[in-house]
Amino acid sequence: MNESKTVHRLHILFVDSDARACTRVQQTLRDVFVVTCVTSLTEAKLLLEAPEPPDILITEVALNQESGLDLCRSVRAGQESLRKLPIMLLTSLMTLRDKVRGYEAGADDYVVKPFDGRHLVNRIKLLARIKHIEPRTSS
Repeated sequence: MNESKTVHRLHILFVDSDARACTRVQQTLRDVFVVTCVTSLTEAKLLLEAPEPPDILITEVALNQESGLDLCRSVRAGQESLRKLPIMLLTSLMTLRDKVRGYEAGADDYVVKPFDGRHLVNRIKLLARIKHIEPRTSS
């Protein structure tokens, strides 16, 4: 008997107020991951509270009048089911101080823009592996 198994592609929620950044990330990741892009913390929080939240959160730090660091803190202090959600900051802020602030806010990884697509894909795969996200299968 031939069993058909479908591998679950990781769902990434990407938060950035810059529409061009959203487009670039979606184009870079769409062949490997399912990517949903939103432009505000309000939209991000709604998707994080959905019955099926994303597998990984990637956010810019500077979001118009909002901060991706606030989103990190909110996730880490929020629902128990999301506290271990892998979070990556993908940002143009590049000083050591910026990176330390990101990690202190709860980020698991920090990638500086502009980014190389292959590097980003592999950082996400590494983050998923480190955080023990195992592919789910259904028959």
